[in-house]
Amino acid sequence: MTFEVRTGGPEGGDPVLLLHGFPQHAGEWDAVTPALHAAGLRTYALDQRGYSPGARPEAVGAYRIPELVADAAAVLDALGVSAAHLVGHDWGAIVAWGLAATHPERVRTLTAVSVPHPAAMGHALATDGRQKAKSAYIALFRMPGTAEKVLLALRGGVLRRLLRGVGDADTVARYAEPMREPGALTAALNWYRAMSGSDMKAVGPVPVPTTFVWSDRDVAIGRTAALACAAHVTGDYRFVALPGVSHWIPDEAPGPLAEAVLARVRGTEEA
Repeated sequence: MTFEVRTGGPEGGDPVLLLHGFPQHAGEWDAVTPALHAAGLRTYALDQRGYSPGARPEAVGAYRIPELVADAAAVLDALGVSAAHLVGHDWGAIVAWGLAATHPERVRTLTAVSVPHPAAMGHALATDGRQKAKSAYIALFRMPGTAEKVLLALRGGVLRRLLRGVGDADTVARYAEPMREPGALTAALNWYRAMSGSDMKAVGPVPVPTTFVWSDRDVAIGRTAALACAAHVTGDYRFVALPGVSHWIPDEAPGPLAEAVLARVRGTEEA
């Protein structure tokens, strides 16, 4: 498979691997990376499995979490990077948690954005009715054909409404239009369809220095899940809450997010 990677920053800078979420692409980091580049970091923003046209297998099972984690490690190998600072948003955060838990030697620091450790999500879903309600959309996304029909209705109007928190109409279209290409939305939804409780439970404690960034207006992730995250990190841990910000943190609050990433990177260097 061939993955598309956007690179930037000084060639000799410490590497940062950036993992996007649904239904976006590597472009969601464009407002975050300038501050990272100014700080001397080299960034690699990956269009993940299903989002890179050259890495779009048809089988649902090809989108299981172990496969997605293996992609991130393989891309680091291809780039010649032994270990990187890791930043992931939404589904990209789940991949980042998985890589940091299973291959901590490849991860210098972790900044997970919006989505907490899978075990924290499991705890919230089992104990918090509000989190169950917030996660109800997943049942639709797991329905083959039906989800595509709903999201692409009205020339993608439903999908655009889902993305309205990212910014103006042009920004929404930037993410929505690629999802209208043949096979693209199905591949992205296959991440949800391949998701299993056993794969989520297989993500163990994370030993690397970690920051979790959450926003209090996130429609998908509630406070119970956010606060439960700390119990699943054995390395140095920081929790950053952004008030008044929605789920789309990299687009809506790129400055505070970049500050959180840099604080994690610099704090680790100083230690």
